[in-house]
Amino acid sequence: MMGILRRLYRDNLGLATDLYQMTMAYGYWKSGVCEKEAVFNLFFRQNPFNSGFTLAAGLTYLLDYLEDFHFDDSDLEYLGGITGQDGRPLFEPAFLDFLHGLRLTLDLEAVPEGTVVFPHEPLVRVQGPLIQCQILETPLINIINFQSLIATKAARVCQAAQGEPVIEFGLRRAHGLDGGVAASWAAYIGGCAGSSNLLAGKLFGIPVKGTHAHSWVMSFNSEQEAFVAYARNLPNNCVFLVDTYDTLAGVRQAVETGRWLREHGHSLLGIRLDSGDLAYLSIEARKILDAAGFQDAKILASNDLDEHIILSLKEQGAKIGVWGVGTRLVTAFDHPTLGVVYKMSALRSAGGPWQYKIKLSDQAAKVTDPGILQVRRFYQASGFLADMIYDLPLGIGKEARIIDPEDMTRRKRVPEGTAYTELLVPVMRAGRLVYQSPPAHLIKQYAIEQQQQLHPGIKRFVNPHRYPAGLESGLHELKMRLILEARNGRTPAAAT
Repeated sequence: MMGILRRLYRDNLGLATDLYQMTMAYGYWKSGVCEKEAVFNLFFRQNPFNSGFTLAAGLTYLLDYLEDFHFDDSDLEYLGGITGQDGRPLFEPAFLDFLHGLRLTLDLEAVPEGTVVFPHEPLVRVQGPLIQCQILETPLINIINFQSLIATKAARVCQAAQGEPVIEFGLRRAHGLDGGVAASWAAYIGGCAGSSNLLAGKLFGIPVKGTHAHSWVMSFNSEQEAFVAYARNLPNNCVFLVDTYDTLAGVRQAVETGRWLREHGHSLLGIRLDSGDLAYLSIEARKILDAAGFQDAKILASNDLDEHIILSLKEQGAKIGVWGVGTRLVTAFDHPTLGVVYKMSALRSAGGPWQYKIKLSDQAAKVTDPGILQVRRFYQASGFLADMIYDLPLGIGKEARIIDPEDMTRRKRVPEGTAYTELLVPVMRAGRLVYQSPPAHLIKQYAIEQQQQLHPGIKRFVNPHRYPAGLESGLHELKMRLILEARNGRTPAAAT
């Protein structure tokens, strides 16, 4: 899978970041602290779409980005031309020389793509020179935020479809060509059976699906003529769009063309509805198809669908067997961002002790967690039990207790001997990749298996059950102490 971004953009992406990342990097360099060792955690604070879970996605893209990270001559020429308010260069030549020779030496841990995750849990932990950690903030957030959002939306749409295929149709309405390709990848991981996006099919091996639009029908003198012409040219791909003029009349025209296909050794695969009362029309279309002997022909529906509309159509008895979902999926229409953040949690000088860092806020959810964090997921035969965020140097107390970071009265004790797995796995060591992303179809299967381990209440669309995920009790106590020290104007003590 390596080379995706280079094949798509055909250029270096070192400058895919914000100016303030570079001004901070320059400040670190000028202050002589750029080589201090830092730890940053990438996480989100709230599940999107009022969902009970989120699907982590984007790691394949992220590793591809990191593998070839550098600043080329044109990048440095551009940076050298940026000026401050006085008209003088913002960055001095020696700093640009430093960037020219910069190569990543970081350690990264990440949650495997397709893992179900929850608020405040680190999806990526970055450890290494402060300047490197800082420069990577924007691209890390950009990649993980968008793809996790779309993968989660796709998972919900596929859940609503209840095992029936969902085809992602969103490229034409996506946020740019690059956004469309990334959305196709994430939607497939989230459970979609295929995509209309040919470039995504080529890059990722995603099955591609599609037939014709209204313009095809309108290009001929009659609907019947259009269907027959399509059948003659592509007899092995016949799903007819029937709502150009009169939907049920169009279904009857499709049936006539289906008979012609059958006579010539081919099959009518189905029809597509793209407007009108999809419940009523699908029910009536099913009657027409079945009466004509086309019981195997599928009814595909599109037209601004999402998980809520699909559930409503099912409740109305709609006879739809394949779902084409586009705009509301690839744009995350009802929740346009996951709100991923990237915060420092520890810092130290060479050979010195870790100084744990914490950001305060009047909002409890925005107070960050200190330490070098890992997530331990406890499970039993029936599925996932609870997630514990803990500090690696501090470890886990004798009694495993989890405390909700937003409500310390919500606590869960995990019985001794409960099986567990660590979610963050090594993906980069000293700047070298040590993790190989699986192909898309295996990530998709892993994501499905992950969701199957969740209690049904966590997956419901209305008021989902809140999965137990929070801080290990010792880390919670350390966090409280650091908060009090910071509020009292004292520099937090070094971690012990």
